[in-house]
Amino acid sequence: MSEPPTTRGHLTPGPHATVTRLPAPDDVAHLVRQLWIPEWDLPAGERVEQLVLGYPASNVVVEPDGVALHGPTTRASTRVLTRRGWAVGALLRPAGVLLFTERPAGLLDGSVPLEEPGLRRAVTEPMAGALADGDVAARRERAAALLVDHVRARAAGLTSEAARDGVLANRLVDLVESGAGARSPEDLARELHVSVRSLQRLAARFVGMPPQLLLRRRRLQEAAERMRADPDTDLRTLAAELGFADQAHLTREFRSVLGATPRGYGRSRPA
Repeated sequence: MSEPPTTRGHLTPGPHATVTRLPAPDDVAHLVRQLWIPEWDLPAGERVEQLVLGYPASNVVVEPDGVALHGPTTRASTRVLTRRGWAVGALLRPAGVLLFTERPAGLLDGSVPLEEPGLRRAVTEPMAGALADGDVAARRERAAALLVDHVRARAAGLTSEAARDGVLANRLVDLVESGAGARSPEDLARELHVSVRSLQRLAARFVGMPPQLLLRRRRLQEAAERMRADPDTDLRTLAAELGFADQAHLTREFRSVLGATPRGYGRSRPA
């Protein structure tokens, strides 16, 4: 079974947009982590800003005006919502990245349009067409299924070498996100039984981020989640538990990526 959908990357969840997350079907769970479908409908003139620190991964996203591949991010970004809109996205696992790009590092903090007019039309039909006023769950599931079908079609051309290396890249990211004691690229290399240089090549080819940055991102996402849940969390203890050198390092990392201190961030965000 694929892992349950999670909201960790969305740092300011709130009532302004409905975000549906669906697990990937088992046969593509090694390629897609989850499907996500945000929808919003705001009064004229109203705008909502939402802060997102995305997973260190790429996303294929279908929107009313096109399809795009969004690369991994090194910093938080703000999404501005206005009027009415929707998107249908697939959060790719490392093994799925090569289906859409051979250089994920070239998309770091960026995106590129994909020429997929057929996919856009197919997904738009359930999201904005006749089903829009019917069974809400059914139309979302139909839209997600169409995107999954597209991934399946691309996966048919994956080479055996890419598939094998993709499995190892998935293990790398799983190990990072598990928080199971790996504090450095050397720790990760030992766990995966590869050299540090091989680890670096693997991360570059399938993720687009160096291993050290992957580790930093996991720690920061966990710290943000903890501070949102309890703004009075002891920062010295939190820093030690997550592998920061000390409280000062945790605070600097927060400020550089999220633009606020841990305490300030926690008290300004809805739980």
